[in-house]
Order: sequence, then C-alpha cells, then structure tokens
Amino acid sequence: MTHFNFESSIAKFKDQADWMGLRFYREKSHDYFVRNERLESCQTNLDQGIMIEVVVNGHLGYAATSDMTSDGIKQAFLRAKSLSQQAAPFKAAEFSNAQRPPSRGKFQSPYLHRLNTLTTDEIMSVLLKASQTLKRSDSIVSRYAATEVKETQIQYISSSGAQWEQDFQLVTTQFQATAQNAKDIQTRTFGNSLQAGAEILQDPKLFEQCIMTAEEALELLEAENCPTGVMDVLIAPDQMNLQIHESIGHPLELDRILGDERNYAGWSLINQTHFGKLQFGSKLLNVVFDPHQENEFASYGFDDTGNPATYEFLIKDGLLLRGLGSLESQKRLGVPGVANARASSWNRAPIDRMANINLVPGSSSVEEMISSVQYGVLLKSNKSWSIDDYRNKFQFGCEYGQLIENGKLTRAVKNPNYRGKTLEFWNNLKAVGNPKTYETYGSPYCGKGEPSQIIRVGHGSPYCLFSHVEVFGGLS
Repeated sequence: MTHFNFESSIAKFKDQADWMGLRFYREKSHDYFVRNERLESCQTNLDQGIMIEVVVNGHLGYAATSDMTSDGIKQAFLRAKSLSQQAAPFKAAEFSNAQRPPSRGKFQSPYLHRLNTLTTDEIMSVLLKASQTLKRSDSIVSRYAATEVKETQIQYISSSGAQWEQDFQLVTTQFQATAQNAKDIQTRTFGNSLQAGAEILQDPKLFEQCIMTAEEALELLEAENCPTGVMDVLIAPDQMNLQIHESIGHPLELDRILGDERNYAGWSLINQTHFGKLQFGSKLLNVVFDPHQENEFASYGFDDTGNPATYEFLIKDGLLLRGLGSLESQKRLGVPGVANARASSWNRAPIDRMANINLVPGSSSVEEMISSVQYGVLLKSNKSWSIDDYRNKFQFGCEYGQLIENGKLTRAVKNPNYRGKTLEFWNNLKAVGNPKTYETYGSPYCGKGEPSQIIRVGHGSPYCLFSHVEVFGGLS
C-alpha cells in the first residue's frame, strides 16, 4: 500500500464538513497479445489517485485528484465541498453517515505467487506456446493468445472511523482459433478472468484446452447448421455466465429500477413491488451474491463505500428476495440490497454494480440431464448477444452446439442461437447440475454509468437444463 499519510488529511478537513471519506486507488496492469505466433502488443499502465467524498447539509459531493500532495488534496476537498453545498437544495434523497459504515479490515486475493514475480519473457513464452498449440491444422488460419495481469490496491479512511485496505491479484486470459475451408469460417474461444497469482499461467492444462479449442473449430467446419424449433436446451457454465449476467444481474440493479441508468444503459422489468412476491424462476432457481468465493473475479471484503460484503440470496426457490444496490439505493427504493456500490477507478464515484452473482448447484449430473432429453441441444460459449432496455426479451448466439437425441449426445452443430423472455425462460428451468458440474467465469468488461465505468464481474453456475426454448440456426 501507499505510504501517504491519509490520517493527517482526514484530521485537517473533517471539521469543515458533516462527513468526509478518502479512497486511494492504485492499479498496475500489463497487457500482452500474440497473433499467429507473433507479438502484436505489450503494454504496461499505472493508474493512481484519490477520490474524496464530502457530506454537507445531507448531500454527498465528490472530487478526485491524481495530485496527492497536501495542496492537491486540499483543492479536491474544496471542490467536493462546494459541489455538495450547491446541490444540497436539490438533492433527490437525504444522505446520512449510516450509508458509510465505519468498517475496518483487510482483503487479499488468494495466490501462491504474486503476479509481479512473472517476467515479461515468462508470459510471452506461455502465449507463444499457446498460439503454436492452437495451430492443429493448416485450416486453422488465425489464432491468438492474450493475457492481462493487474495488481490493484485500494485504501479507504473516513472521518467516522472507517479504515480498510484491499489488495487484488487479477488475471484475464483469452485464446482463440479460427478455422476456414472453401465454404465456411468457424471460431472457438476459451479464457477466463480470476483472482489468482502467477500459477494460473503456469498450469499445463492451459495447453490441453488449446488443443480441444482448435479441434472443435475444425469440427464445426464440417457440421450442419443448428436446427430450428422449440426444444430442450442444456446450457454449459461458460454460456450460463452471460445468461446470468444479462437477465438476472442487470435487471436486479437497484439504480436501474430507480431509473438512474435509464438514459444510458436502460431500465428493468423489475419494480420495487416484486421483491418478496415475484416468482422469478422455477423452484430450482437459487441465485446468490457471493463476494467471498475463492478465486472468483469480483470477490472482495468491502464495497467502495465501506459496506462489508456478505453472502446473500437474491433468488431462493425461484422467489425474488433481494436486489443489487448500495445503502443509498436501498433507502431510496425501500428494498433490501447488498454491498455492491463499486467504482472502476479513483476518478469515478461508486454506483450499483453487480459483482459475484452465482447460481447455486442442484442435484443432477450432466448424464442425467442429457438422458432426460428426447430432442434438444447442448450450447457452449457465447458468440453474440442482444437484450432489450428492460432486460426482458433476449437473443444469444453460441459458438458450439451438440444435438441431444433420444437421451444421448450426437453430432455437433454450428451457429446455434436461442431467444426468450426473462421470466418465462427462468420459469422453464427444469434441472440444475450438481456441484461437479459447477464452473466459475469472470469478465473485466461490464460497462455502465455516466461517465462510463468498465468494471470486473464474476459468475458461477453449473450446467442447467431448460424446456420450451426457441432455438434457431444460421449465422449469429
């Protein structure tokens, strides 16, 4: 963490406002990109600064600075105070210190070896070997291997006694193989975003996955288009990742329900009367906010307002119980939320952002789910997506499909797509995979807010079986 004396800054200014908070943010990132066994990009970035929050007359004002001298912090404090004073007569809701708890503690991502122990040569060696491994045939005409490693530190202190630190080790990988013949082009990808150390890039299973990815791209060249019709759909965890994100995570964000995000990212099909009453899905659907799952990309100890993050059911036995919203949003809307007021950097204010939103495993094996299907399709890996402003009607395309006929997996199919409506779709959930089928995925690219914030999210899910899903083939 930084050696800057935050305590002296708080002591100097706290008597000039009803409340003051100071959040220091530092992130160092390294990005590497290899295409067709050649280095295309190698970048290092350092981003650091301070966000100051000030409460005057029941209103919260913000100002940020990368100038961490005494004068820089003073000027940021005065800007935040001035904004708060000017806006106080027009505030949408009364702010209280209860919405900034006096939390204390530390959070550390799990790791065996810190990311900064990896050299550029070591990372490039892994990516070059992955690219070489992806070339299983001359028909693999393009392949890439990329990784981003980040070390992020956040330190927070407030005039009401909060004092906490968080230290994140973040790794994102992405690998792709594109196959081409005289008639078609098909692509398979894999990758993930996790909290972990250097050991992630030293796992030999990575190259085994490269082989499978390339072989499936070649397989799709010879496959028929996915059939069209209403049928059962077995969705793999890597596609459930996006299904959960778009049709559960975003519609449950309380600022969307309040209308704060209406102008930029859309509204929600959910309203405040639905909590505790709406049957969001079948009784097999259990969805949790789990900020402590080991290695999941958006695990943390506190949100960026200091609210301690705790495991909570959002949906239990299909019933909607809780939204995704900060202490401010919970008070404004009058519904329960979670600790998910998050900011993407030092120069952004915290807003309601989903984090680790996970679907709880059930009791079915993949074999049991397949054997129960007379005719359907197994879907893997998102290729395209579209969902309306209310997060209601959606359409997703996948990279890889495999038919299920008379209780058995048969031939691969290409360009599988499916569409539906959120509540109808989740109420057609008819089997949930057991813990052995559970996988965790993450993404660093969830965008929201004005000004825009791109932030990391995580989703865990087992394989899930749905009935009466509209499936169609052709180009995604």
